[in-house]
Amino acid sequence: MADRKKTRKILFRLLEIVFSVALLLMLTVSLILARPQEDKAMSPSAQPAAEASQAISIDNEADLIQLVSAFPAPVMAFGSGSEMTFVSAVAADAAVSGGFGRIATLYWQTSDGEQVILKSIWPAGALDLLEGNYHFMPYAGPTFFGSTSVRMENDHSIRIHTTTDQALYTITLPQQLKDQVTFLCQSLQLFTANQQD
Repeated sequence: MADRKKTRKILFRLLEIVFSVALLLMLTVSLILARPQEDKAMSPSAQPAAEASQAISIDNEADLIQLVSAFPAPVMAFGSGSEMTFVSAVAADAAVSGGFGRIATLYWQTSDGEQVILKSIWPAGALDLLEGNYHFMPYAGPTFFGSTSVRMENDHSIRIHTTTDQALYTITLPQQLKDQVTFLCQSLQLFTANQQD
């Protein structure tokens, strides 16, 4: 009987160690995904602008073409059939190393009135433009735009971000929508001025 208890105790201790190592590995992978290695030579289109440009603010989805046309990369938005309601959007410059980057922020609402915020950030390497007090989750977010995403949370909201070769994209939603994360990410599309015509 004592041998059985001792064996169980040892097995439990080994299981704890394996679980701790697995969590540490997942955290390491999340950190690597959140801060990918920057290319040695940025292409001209991926370099920050030397001068600031005018901010654009819209409150009608039909005017989204103005914002998309002035953005140096595809802009993330919900596609038709997503059942999301457009509220407003703004595109403005932000200081980044070497000049100015640009952030397009689109505000959407669910049918229940929950706010979902989409951000398209250019250039793609401008991870320092991600703000907020979030912590990494021990698992990756869903795949969208062909890239694995990083999921971060705080007490009130969930933020998921991913990068393409052109921009950094984030979706921020309240904790109440945690069961809809995959569906919402599948409803996202990248838009360019040509698609909006």
